[in-house]
This record gives sequence, structure tokens and C-alpha cells, in this order.
Amino acid sequence: MKTIRIKNMVCPRCIMVVEKTLEDLGFDLNDVELGLVEFHEPITLDDRNKIEEKLIPLGFEILDDKKSQTVERIKTQIIELVTKEVNDLTITLSEYLSSKLQTDYNSLSQLFSTQESQTIEQFYILQKIEKVKELLVYDDLSLSEIAYKMNYSSVAHLSTQFKKITGLTPTHFKEIKLLKDEMINK
Repeated sequence: MKTIRIKNMVCPRCIMVVEKTLEDLGFDLNDVELGLVEFHEPITLDDRNKIEEKLIPLGFEILDDKKSQTVERIKTQIIELVTKEVNDLTITLSEYLSSKLQTDYNSLSQLFSTQESQTIEQFYILQKIEKVKELLVYDDLSLSEIAYKMNYSSVAHLSTQFKKITGLTPTHFKEIKLLKDEMINK
């Protein structure tokens, strides 16, 4: 096999960790991206086991079965969509995923719900809220700029969804962060 799918790769830092780990093991890599590693030469079963031995303590897992690989591909597509500079999705999430994965959305949805005990939409919303938290804490964007960037129909929609997930309004969330920073600085 020349490619392996890896579970729990969710950010550029994960890509760096996996890439460094595999290079330290002496593998020549063509590409490393979220959830996928492509080797220059095919790897053996023994190589695969060595890789897994190093990745598991880091929180990653090699995916062998097709169902798990498909679920991870769904997650990867959603994470990539959410982390884009501007989430300019002009079609529905179901259309987006169907086109990216070349599979009927109902099949994807059923598989995802069975494997993850949550719907694709719930996962998407959670990823968006995590990104909103990050933007609130680390960027100097207004709430309306964040709503636009994250493809919310309005600030009210963003605020309602944020409060439903976190129990806090976005403004209160940001205030708590500022208070923590003040206390640390004192």
C-alpha cells in the first residue's frame, strides 16, 4: 500500500506531527494532508505496524476498514470547509459532501450517524462553533465579521447557535477570556 488513512488528524499541527514522526522512522513521503499519508514507495505490513506503534501514543490511529475511512473523510472535508479563510459554501452541506466524496448523501449520513452517534450536521455545527471560539479569542474581528466569515445568515443565528452549544453568548465568552488574560497579566 502506498497510502494510509489516519484518524484524528484535525489541524495543520497534526499534519506536522505525523509527517515528522514518519520521517523520523525513515519513510519517504509524497504527501501528508488531513487524514491521509501518501508514501513514495509501498509500505509493508511490518512498516504499517511500526507506524501505528508510533502514532497511537500521539492520539492517531490507522484506519483499515472502509466505513471508518469514509467517516474520517467526511470529517476531513468538514474541517477543511470550516477552516477555510472564508466559508463561502454556496450549496448545501449535503451537496458539498456528496460531490467531494462521490457518494449519495443519505448513505454518508446513515454511516456517519451509526459510527459517530451524532449527525453530520451536528458535527459540522460543533466544528463551526470551535472555529468561532478561536476567532473570538485570537482575532480582532467583530461578531458580524465572524458571522460572515463562517457563513452564518446573521449575527443572531450565530449567537443563538453559539449559546445553544456553549451555554454562553459570544460576547460573554469573549469577556471571560479578557478577564482571564487580565488576571494572568496581574
